[in-house]
Amino acid sequence: MVRGRPAGWAAGAVAAAVAASLPWWLPGRVVALRVRLFARINGNEGIPVPGDLVGVERFEELYSHPAAGGRSAGAALSDLFWYWLSPGPELHQEHIEAGGLYDAVARATRGFLAVPRAEAEELTRRCAARTLSAAHGPVRLRDLMMPLWAEFAYELVFGERCPREARDLIVGNADDVVTALKCCGLRHMDRRDRLTRYLVGRLPEARRPLPEGLSAREQALYLQGAFFNTAVVQLSEAMAHVLMVLARHPDEQDRALAGDARHLDQVINETLRLHPLFGVAHRVTTGDIRLDERTTIPAGSVLCFNYPEFHRAGLTDPDRFDPGRFDPGRAGRPGPNHIPFGVAANRPCPAWRLAPIAMRVATREVLRRYALASSASHTRSLPNRGPCLLTPRGAPAGRSPRRALLLMRLRDRWEDVGRSLVQLVLGGYMVWDARRQRLCERHFAGARRAPGD
Repeated sequence: MVRGRPAGWAAGAVAAAVAASLPWWLPGRVVALRVRLFARINGNEGIPVPGDLVGVERFEELYSHPAAGGRSAGAALSDLFWYWLSPGPELHQEHIEAGGLYDAVARATRGFLAVPRAEAEELTRRCAARTLSAAHGPVRLRDLMMPLWAEFAYELVFGERCPREARDLIVGNADDVVTALKCCGLRHMDRRDRLTRYLVGRLPEARRPLPEGLSAREQALYLQGAFFNTAVVQLSEAMAHVLMVLARHPDEQDRALAGDARHLDQVINETLRLHPLFGVAHRVTTGDIRLDERTTIPAGSVLCFNYPEFHRAGLTDPDRFDPGRFDPGRAGRPGPNHIPFGVAANRPCPAWRLAPIAMRVATREVLRRYALASSASHTRSLPNRGPCLLTPRGAPAGRSPRRALLLMRLRDRWEDVGRSLVQLVLGGYMVWDARRQRLCERHFAGARRAPGD
């Protein structure tokens, strides 16, 4: 027994070392396994762009092609997105096909977003003042931002201050959607349905005309999908990325706080280059696309446009944060590939004008109140929701945040271990369940024709 003790100690030490190393290698391997699992369940239906068939130099040309505008019909991948975004993707202009319904929905959305710049800036300041005042210490930036954009979207739609009840419903709905999208939790349709029922009762107060020819529930689902899913989620994610970048670059905070508007725009552009809100946008070809004399992409093909890869192409050290890439006066400026809001010819984000205006104001409002610091990992998918330490401006000097940042880093690393396993299990289940339910396929198999079609 005495002789065996050193061997037992050695085995214990090895086990402890392996366990301690888990945060540094296990999450990446689990993510790679999850990607392979998704591909196995979904099948290999997509044509990657850029890829072997279409290089990066023809990315925008193909994305802008008139026959590359199909969105959901005929793609197995669409079932997964409809599953995550339900209820209402059949009434969201990013997911419905061209025709009378698409035109009616797009027209209504343009009406709500047609806000003068000064009005949009003042609306953002009001919402920031109401939602940021109580924040301090360690926070999750995405969670911090969601109430702000919930109030912003509500006032944009209804023209009055957002009641607390409505804000809670909107945040609960948006958080449930994005948590499922990140595969960090299952869907909770009861949370989403509560918001739908609330919106049905608020339809008469909408400040702009709603899409015609729809039932009250369908109009409510239109608002829910466009403004209280997409707008709240995407603005919260975008702002979390911008604030995480600033938290890791204190000098950039100082320049933004000093009012350097042009440089802040460059910071936002570079952030959205590094961390685009879309990973892959899929489009279904509605006709043949001839690439050259020998190669044609047939109708019904699924094109998977890879935003991160396109944003990285042609740049030296593309993973480095460098706002100067967008400085028009920079000598030898490479002119980066940059489409954070999509391509104008093919279903661009309808908030491409309004979102940057609101984001600039929100960023300044946060920085005016707080100094930011973070030691957590920052990835495009942001499954950790952006851990950050907020220190109120003008607060008495306290203890160094070094210890808090060290604990944040360790906690983030260990959370990533458990989170990656949760994403593997829940993500695999949701991909399987989406294929089983076939929400998109069933919709297009029995969809009624919309007015104007």
